[in-house]
Amino acid sequence: MPVVAIIAAGELLHFELGVACEIFGNPPREAAQGWYEVLLCGPGPVRVGPFLVEPAHGLDRVASADLVIVPACADVDVPPPADVVEAVRAAHQAGARVASLCTGAFVLGAAGLLDGRRATTHWAHAEELRARHPLADVDPDVLYTDNGSVLTAAGKAAAVDLCLHLVHLDHGAAIANSVARRLVMPPHRPGGQAQFVAAPVQVEGEHVLAELMAWALGRLERPLTVADLARRANMSPRHLGRQFRSVSGQAPLQWLLAQRVRRAQELLESTEESVESVARSTGMGTATTLRRQFKRMVGVTPDTYRRSFRGAR
Repeated sequence: MPVVAIIAAGELLHFELGVACEIFGNPPREAAQGWYEVLLCGPGPVRVGPFLVEPAHGLDRVASADLVIVPACADVDVPPPADVVEAVRAAHQAGARVASLCTGAFVLGAAGLLDGRRATTHWAHAEELRARHPLADVDPDVLYTDNGSVLTAAGKAAAVDLCLHLVHLDHGAAIANSVARRLVMPPHRPGGQAQFVAAPVQVEGEHVLAELMAWALGRLERPLTVADLARRANMSPRHLGRQFRSVSGQAPLQWLLAQRVRRAQELLESTEESVESVARSTGMGTATTLRRQFKRMVGVTPDTYRRSFRGAR
């Protein structure tokens, strides 16, 4: 069972700490066995927004963790506590993955883990992170970065995306999507998306698109068009486009293509289906089309993705 150490020290922002505890500390039913053992680690009681939190474990437990999560610091002008910096550095040297959420990147920077690596943080603090750690390649325009053993996320919703990305790496797309559904949000966004894209909105209950999206997800193998979607939603194609952009930041066919690629990821991870079969099952039509769109959105070909994912597992 992988050990996740969530650091609670200094003054923290409660959203990012809560995100880490919720995602890693609450296993979905499908993955109850072999989930994570979560340790909240710190030197003593810590102020988290209006709350006072007392970690159950000391910082000495951080060095033996498999994954270390560094939540957002409330004030980047206050230097990170030296004992926290040393604990994070020791954990990384021992082989742990270290991930920062939002301004937690300043802790990683102080530990020297961002030098020579691509990193991000909330756009409002990106210039300060770059000035303080000039050897880091700070990219303020992405949701999160993954350097293998060092990962960083931008603010708020991007922290959710990075945590889901880690679940995806460890347990596969199907489990990550199950966690996303529990949070009542779409599957995690790829890290390369811009911080300024329209944020995912909860599409559930009586929302005008809730039934339509569920209907489309059940028919991804079919050649759906905007006219098909508009007819099902009983609205004009133009009005449908406005609705989709307001909740997802994407046009209807862009959203549909993203769902086809995500379904292809699940099939490549969990089945032995050929690329040709996956293309048919996801409505891509041909293996050539699937390879082109998959490479564009994921960054690698379906065959490479399958080999890399299974190798990592």
